Amino acid sequence: MTTTQFDGIYCGLSPEVGKFRIAQSGMGWKGEDSAATKSVPSTDMKWVQWLRVARNYQMRVALKDGSRVNFDGFSKEDHDRLVPLFKQHFSVQLESKEVSFRGWNWGSTDFQGQDLVFLVGNKTAFELPLQFVANSNIAGRTEVSLEFQPQNPTKSKPSKHAPDEMAEIRFYVPGTQAKGSQKSDAEDEGEEGGGGGEEISAAQAFHNLIKERAEIGQAAGDIILSFEEVLVLTPRGRYDVDLYHDFFRLRGKTYDYKIVYSTILKLFLLPKDDLHVLFIMGLGIPIQQGQTRYQYLVMQFTREEETTAELNMTEEEVATYDRMKKHYEDPTFEVVSGIFRALSKKKIVGAGSFQSNNGHPSVKANLKAVQGDLFMLEKYVFFVSKQPVLIELLDVYQVVFTRLGQGMGASASRSFDLKITTKSGPEYVFSSIMKEEKNGVEAYLTERKVRVKNEKVPEEEMVMAGDDDDDDDDDEEMASIASGSDVGKVKSKKGPGAADLDSEEEDDDFEASASDSGSPTDTESDGSGGETASDASGDRDIARGGKKGVKKSAKKGKAKAAADGEGTPAKKVVKKKKPKAKESKDKDEDAMDVDESEGGKGKGKEKATKPRPKPKKVAKPKGGGGADDGPVKKKQKTG
Repeated sequence: MTTTQFDGIYCGLSPEVGKFRIAQSGMGWKGEDSAATKSVPSTDMKWVQWLRVARNYQMRVALKDGSRVNFDGFSKEDHDRLVPLFKQHFSVQLESKEVSFRGWNWGSTDFQGQDLVFLVGNKTAFELPLQFVANSNIAGRTEVSLEFQPQNPTKSKPSKHAPDEMAEIRFYVPGTQAKGSQKSDAEDEGEEGGGGGEEISAAQAFHNLIKERAEIGQAAGDIILSFEEVLVLTPRGRYDVDLYHDFFRLRGKTYDYKIVYSTILKLFLLPKDDLHVLFIMGLGIPIQQGQTRYQYLVMQFTREEETTAELNMTEEEVATYDRMKKHYEDPTFEVVSGIFRALSKKKIVGAGSFQSNNGHPSVKANLKAVQGDLFMLEKYVFFVSKQPVLIELLDVYQVVFTRLGQGMGASASRSFDLKITTKSGPEYVFSSIMKEEKNGVEAYLTERKVRVKNEKVPEEEMVMAGDDDDDDDDDEEMASIASGSDVGKVKSKKGPGAADLDSEEEDDDFEASASDSGSPTDTESDGSGGETASDASGDRDIARGGKKGVKKSAKKGKAKAAADGEGTPAKKVVKKKKPKAKESKDKDEDAMDVDESEGGKGKGKEKATKPRPKPKKVAKPKGGGGADDGPVKKKQKTG
């Protein structure tokens, strides 16, 4: 019996290279690295196709039981050798199938057996095996996302020939169609496509068909146990949980997930409060809802709820799993956690020895704007919320206790913040933790030899920090006024033209008036004011025109302003140099205008750093200077 051999051939999607042989009795393949083999008897062959694929050329063999076997890696010259062999040994014609090489991403889909075929111009662009589809989700109104389960999730080190694997593919399916037309093209032949006038989106119809076709190969007897209406907090909703030997399925009203047990990394069973218990699964491949990905699956059960269940397994099969029972009559959370522990072969992490002020293994905290429970476990710090965060204690660099929260004041004194810096890079700040929990949390971290740092800021400094800078200038100015120093000495920021204001020398040209102690009047410009002045005010000395009288009057006026300044803003007296001019009526009027700007209107608090500019003189006719002869400079005076 003659045998023809071909080297460098792949069997199916396996990354292993092997040898392929054809004989009169059938075909066979054997891997080079392992002892894996695949044989196809000549009596089981139905048809054979030849087409171009990624790994050179493929020979596709269809069997009579509906399945299909693919062999990749053939060269183009191998086609001429295989055609006479199939005619001679199996009496089957090797058909050549055209493949689209245009690279278009717009086409149509068809379901052929267990594959989803994407066609471009009635030519096959690519095929997707539905048995590897893990999840099908609607990402938006017109997009359908297909997620694939990994081929070898349990292997820590991939094979040297292991290729890249596709994890997700999305289809854009616009438009609508009748609800009764959700069938493949082969099933629609000879049938009318309308089941009434009701229409649904084409994306929803495609999604439903994918879910139906992906169930191929799963018989009803394969299910081990099913839990109905399980409350899932993350992602939010109620789902039916169907347990199989290799995977479990979450079936909701909108989303359907298929999760392989080998992708489960960690299991947690934690008490939420006195009435509820949380069962949390950490997933290596996150599940997705729209644009949101969930790495943790959080289930919530009540303590009083009990379940009576019997597994659809034989006693021999039950014995192969660790601590699994065939019949259960226990609280629901114990049944669910025990079965998942046996099927996933992962240990369950429970609550540690830490207890809060209320006796719970967790404390209430906020991470940014999300509120949740911060569990202090033996090896982890676990924040359980809508988006759980797991921090391993070995990865913690340091923990800082600080009272600087989101808001300062009364809330900062009742709570504290916990800033955790990790060695891998991320930093987490848990805020709004009650102050009573600080001692317990610090003792927990110290016991596990975690670096702890306390950062305390007095509340008075937090409140006054924003006011110190603004009040510095005002306090210095008030101190200079109340110190009893010279009236003209005002502490201010120097600027252009401010040199005269900082001088402590007496001004020979300064003419004092009654504006130092009140608003000026027209009678104050008269030289006879000294006759009626009182001794207490010092005006009699001012009228005599001496330098000593000017300085003494200024000091007395300042003391009086300080005594009367209780409850009212203090006045600032600014000295200005006035140019010497001839004695005239215009001189008196100009002096009145300056006093008005600084004394008469100076009851409010004015800045000494910006003195008012001296008003310009207005020319007047020689005949007099009545009020009606010219424009009023600021406001008209009446005798």
